[in-house]
Amino acid sequence: MVESPGKLSLWAIEIFVATVEEGSVSLAAKRLGSSVSSVSQQLTNLEAALGATLLDRAKRPQQVTSAGALFLRRAQTILSEANQAKAELAVFNFSQMTRLRLGMIDDFDADVTPALMTKLAKDLKGCQFLLESGSSYALADGLESRSMDVIVAADLDITAKWMEVHPLLADPFVLAVPKGLISADTPVLDQLFKQPFIRYSSRQMMGRQIEAHLARQRINLPNRFEFDSYHAILSMVANGAGWTVTTPLGYMRAQRFHEAVDMVPLPFKALSRNISLIARKDALERIPEDIARGLRPMISEMLVEPCIADFPWLAEKLRVL
Repeated sequence: MVESPGKLSLWAIEIFVATVEEGSVSLAAKRLGSSVSSVSQQLTNLEAALGATLLDRAKRPQQVTSAGALFLRRAQTILSEANQAKAELAVFNFSQMTRLRLGMIDDFDADVTPALMTKLAKDLKGCQFLLESGSSYALADGLESRSMDVIVAADLDITAKWMEVHPLLADPFVLAVPKGLISADTPVLDQLFKQPFIRYSSRQMMGRQIEAHLARQRINLPNRFEFDSYHAILSMVANGAGWTVTTPLGYMRAQRFHEAVDMVPLPFKALSRNISLIARKDALERIPEDIARGLRPMISEMLVEPCIADFPWLAEKLRVL
């Protein structure tokens, strides 16, 4: 049914938000499973109903006008409220969810995320899934802006009152050093200080955590190498270029370097981070808790148990919460 000009529809609002997020009408149509002509007509009707131009169609990717930017904030709130209403109606029937926007920390890309999506696809047969993988900061921004419903992320600097948090995993920090570098005959720190320290980028949450912890231990290391990629850092370590502080998840992700890299405990005060599932409080009723409950055995089977089998000294540190 074609919406009459002058009337606002939830469908038109959803199309507008999708067009802004995707940057074009064609990509929005593909995401929503609609035709380009239908999406264009809905946008035209919406602008007519509001009496304002929302999109600058002359630019590629399409950008919002000042009026569009103002309406976008309201539109996201409207869609969030509509999704909450759907969740409340489906509270006793998880299988009725029709759309789930999920953000996953990239540490889980290789194993946990595919397993979770397979499970959710079976549980939510009529649901459309929008999955984004990335850093914890980026995922948190998506949750706050309401472009995501649920995220799995590492420790955030600030946990807001509007968040509901379901802890999943305690992930301790460890040393990654070139194979055979550490000798039992000499203090570990003395051996490390003779080699360059390879840093995680200060733009990453983990990089900031590590730097703050080293500062608390009064350990000041020259800044020669700084990277934002697990693989780049572990590659440098494997080639004997230096050592780093990482986590077991970081080490496990870079499997091709394992033969050339040793993972050993920190030679100073312990440091750990928590990975949690986070959602907007009360927005999805019991669904975030259900997803967290399903994630924990996956994390245990795919990450914790294999890692502890190779490194028994992690048994009390790397654990499902």
